[in-house]
Amino acid sequence: MKYLRTNLLTILLLITSGFIANAQYTETINSNRPGASQGAFSVGTGVIQLEAGGYYGNDTHTLLRTSTDILGADYSLRYGLFFEALEISLIGSFEDDTEFIRIGANDVEFKTRNFKTNTFGAKYLIFDPSRTIKPDQPNLYSWKANQKFKWKTLIPAVSIYAGANFSQSTNPFLYEGEKAITPKVALITQNNWRGSWVLVMNLILDKLTEEFPTYTGIVTLTHAFTPKFAGFMEYQGIISDVYADDIVRTGMAYLVSDDLQFDISGLINFKNTPDRWQLAAGVSYRLDLHKKEEYLDDSYEGDRRRKRTEKRQNKDKIEDIPEEN
Repeated sequence: MKYLRTNLLTILLLITSGFIANAQYTETINSNRPGASQGAFSVGTGVIQLEAGGYYGNDTHTLLRTSTDILGADYSLRYGLFFEALEISLIGSFEDDTEFIRIGANDVEFKTRNFKTNTFGAKYLIFDPSRTIKPDQPNLYSWKANQKFKWKTLIPAVSIYAGANFSQSTNPFLYEGEKAITPKVALITQNNWRGSWVLVMNLILDKLTEEFPTYTGIVTLTHAFTPKFAGFMEYQGIISDVYADDIVRTGMAYLVSDDLQFDISGLINFKNTPDRWQLAAGVSYRLDLHKKEEYLDDSYEGDRRRKRTEKRQNKDKIEDIPEEN
């Protein structure tokens, strides 16, 4: 197992060592809700963003003859620090579990209430294809050539994440012998495709210093049906000697304004040890203190957005000129 962990970390470093890039501030809120994955892009410098919600569900374990009602809240506090590519975050959840264990003819109740997770970490965008790959110019003579599949659209933005899980040593959600502070690293990719499709993938290596580390892969596909409504489908695979599972999620998000979003979602899994379902709802809000238009000089996307901003500013100036009598 230690050899496997060493190889995985070496591969991760080799993949990421050759890239340097910067992120770009977005005009509308960039939220990771309602899925479980993280997007590759940061919130932008000077942006303070809160993403929080509540969830209710049930785990029924056939072999152990237990049924657990789960009521919880998850939260994420994100901040763009120093420059566009860097984001620091606090991501966690609090749960109140009521477990019923069948003993003879009776159900015995056990309560568990505490913070289930708390992770402080940093995410850094190391490669952005919109910055380094020049978009194709339209072919004025061939409609077919314009519709042809472009292989370079498969090249994603790439970020790396590193953080630390922290908890009290007496937390009942820790397994026996688990340390109060453990490391967590992740490789994050994101493709933004035409037609308002976004594909996010996370490879997460969690608690690598412990006896029972966890390896997680998440694939999230999001589609914006309108400028206000978006839906998503997500698969999460978990590999660990403590808990392994295959989980799917789906849900929708509604953009109220540039800085406010609401969401609903649900999940199920594919086994009965335990059999899981869950419903969730949440909100994302950002305090936008991004004072200036920070676009990269050599970014094709930045050039496009800079021109759009200048056009809007010029239009505002014209409208402010008083009419002569």
